[in-house]
Amino acid sequence: MHNYDTVTAAVTGLKKRGFTLDFSLAGNGLVCGPDKYDIDDFEIVEVYRFEGDSDPADEAVVYGVEGTGNRKGILVTGYGISSEGVSSDMVKKLLIHKENE
Repeated sequence: MHNYDTVTAAVTGLKKRGFTLDFSLAGNGLVCGPDKYDIDDFEIVEVYRFEGDSDPADEAVVYGVEGTGNRKGILVTGYGISSEGVSSDMVKKLLIHKENE
């Protein structure tokens, strides 16, 4: 696991190591452009949490994700994952990895 001081540094470092796709949360999985990954189609392999010094809006979690077909990418979420539009199973998967970092 690497150490990064900022979200930008984490994203840059992951991209340099081959995590080139940009994932977004969607329902019971992730999306990247037209491609959809169900909850069982990817693994979270790295997690970096950042806490804002004075502004809670600065808090974020950066995930290094490996999907089926050896596709690697990045998911950036707010620190408090909102369940709006995201399944409870997906929220649990992200929280488990965040707590085990």
